[in-house]
Amino acid sequence: MTRGSKAWRAGIALMAGLMMAGAALAQGAPPPDDTAPVPAAATAPDCKPGFGCVTRLPLPRFVSLKTDAGNARRGPGLSHRIDWVFLRAGMPLRITAEYEHWRRVEDAEGVGGWMHYSQLSGARSVQVTGAEAEFRTRPDAAAPVRFKAEPGVIGRVLECGGGWCQVQAGDQRGWVQDLALWGVAPGETID
Repeated sequence: MTRGSKAWRAGIALMAGLMMAGAALAQGAPPPDDTAPVPAAATAPDCKPGFGCVTRLPLPRFVSLKTDAGNARRGPGLSHRIDWVFLRAGMPLRITAEYEHWRRVEDAEGVGGWMHYSQLSGARSVQVTGAEAEFRTRPDAAAPVRFKAEPGVIGRVLECGGGWCQVQAGDQRGWVQDLALWGVAPGETID
């Protein structure tokens, strides 16, 4: 390990963190809790179950990433470390909690954290999950296939109903069963 190498810098950072935590404990302060699952104010008694205390909108609910890069933090605030960075504008995310200007989100794989609401959009998008999805000319399993999309492809929701969603992916538009998508609830209706 040479001075200035990544391993050396990581070791120095770890030692500094341990010394700071030890100093805080010696002063009687509790160790920092960087996990911050849900602040108490986010579950206040005046909140209706299944609804956010800030927006009064249903929880969980789907949104999309507004920016090309969005930081998901351990807790609701800039002082919490960044655990994950989402790098794809338009990707669907599910909001599971709210606290002031922060929303706890997760992606299709359950990865996430707390994001500032300014990085999120109410525009609905979906991600193809599972196997290759067949997008059809109309919401009918017997309709001709217009195009196919591999898992991970993201598209904009145009409408959903009756177990089908019309989605625009790039310059293609077609109908696909909602069970092949992440970003909409099964059977959800979107106009």
